[in-house]
Amino acid sequence: MAKVPAAAVAAGGLVGGYAVARWTGKRPLGGVALAAAGTVAAYEWNRQAGPRAAVGLSTAYVAAFAGSHPLAKKVGAWPAVFAVAGGVAAASWAVTRRAV
Repeated sequence: MAKVPAAAVAAGGLVGGYAVARWTGKRPLGGVALAAAGTVAAYEWNRQAGPRAAVGLSTAYVAAFAGSHPLAKKVGAWPAVFAVAGGVAAASWAVTRRAV
């Protein structure tokens, strides 16, 4: 089974969570997708770089989700989601690449 990098899981969770919420019209369902991907990413962050990195990157993940809302008012929903997903992916890659 191929290993998916935690950076891709986290970015996919932000993008996928928004997509699910938007296309189904059910925000809680998008939240489930967001939380599921965040849980998998946090597990991988902990495994690869330790608990401090996992806590820091999980905090960044939640902050990116929250920050996408005011950013969306300035640049639009999809650009905001892609921007914060890219930021979380970059942070994840930067932290975990040294640990592997």
